[in-house]
Amino acid sequence: MPNALYVHIPFCEHICHYCDFNKVFLHGQPVDEYMTALEDEMERVLQNRDVPFIDSIYIGGGTPTALSVEQLDRLLTSMRRLFPRISDHVEWTVEVNPGGDLREKLQVMFEKGVNRLSIGAQTFDEGLLHKIGRTHNQTDVLETIEQAKHIGFTNLSVDLMFGLPGQTMDMFKQTLESACKLSVEHFSAYSLKVEEKTVFFNMQRKGKLQLPPEEEELNMYKFLIEQMSEHRFLPYEISNFAKKGFESRHNLTYWNNDEYFGFGAGAHGYVDGVRYANVGPVTKYIQLARDNKKPILESHSVSPREAMEEFMFMGLRKRKGVEKKQFFTRYGQVIDNVYGTKIRKLKEKGWLEETEKSIYLTETGLFLSNEVFEQFLIE
Repeated sequence: MPNALYVHIPFCEHICHYCDFNKVFLHGQPVDEYMTALEDEMERVLQNRDVPFIDSIYIGGGTPTALSVEQLDRLLTSMRRLFPRISDHVEWTVEVNPGGDLREKLQVMFEKGVNRLSIGAQTFDEGLLHKIGRTHNQTDVLETIEQAKHIGFTNLSVDLMFGLPGQTMDMFKQTLESACKLSVEHFSAYSLKVEEKTVFFNMQRKGKLQLPPEEEELNMYKFLIEQMSEHRFLPYEISNFAKKGFESRHNLTYWNNDEYFGFGAGAHGYVDGVRYANVGPVTKYIQLARDNKKPILESHSVSPREAMEEFMFMGLRKRKGVEKKQFFTRYGQVIDNVYGTKIRKLKEKGWLEETEKSIYLTETGLFLSNEVFEQFLIE
């Protein structure tokens, strides 16, 4: 049974140019009705099953902090009521958009048990922030961190991006220099991927999106790894770096290919061997709740073969790689009997390293990770 859950809040006060997550402008939205539908979905999923023990919670979006203080309080209170077996040592994360006075919202979160914040900084270059559709500035990030620390939060993560339109190596170096001065425990740093249904996708189709050359982006990533290591942030996954003991438990749920509940419009989940996705439109999600129906758009029973391939390409994202014993425990098969030929070929190329206990990416493989992962897809 899953011991992790994800809750999606799709409301945003502005829409970023790169974001393809399920989201809508906050103004004029039926937020309270959405909260009721969310509670309804949680109750329905928990019917006829043992009360799950919850070790990890992640509330993402959208922008969870676009909710009012009262709405945030309602959400967190209802989650505590519906999931009475939340661990005393739970990792409970909420995504936070820097900017404005967040003290009251942060206080409510802290009092209800939230103990980790993921703060969307992206870059500390003000021109770039404007270019990617963000409305905060560097001072907003510093103030949000200061407010959170003052309230009592001791586990803060900051999101960064590279490979942004018009971003140079010098600009990225300055962002990392500012980032490494922050009093935080974790960084997530991703290269820009232009997704469909985004402002950037439309700009790219019209030839109006000037991205850094691929080689420059690769150099940014190499510099990122060097700087994180120099400042003692352990690179425990391709895009994630943490002070010792502050690795994201919830993200490790995904990379370990463990199951998790997913609630909300557009949320994804993985329960009882079935991966599912909820409907995206907020009004449709609410209507299904009113009609006493599940909000699931599509679902798929994961075959043993698919589960093994997911275990491989998700697990290889972790710097410690895939553990052979864990593979055998889950699937009853020796990893070499299933993927031996592919592993040997990747080792010959210098992309994988193998020990008696595990298989993991080499430094070269790290920079060619997508090509490595493709080798484990069903042919």
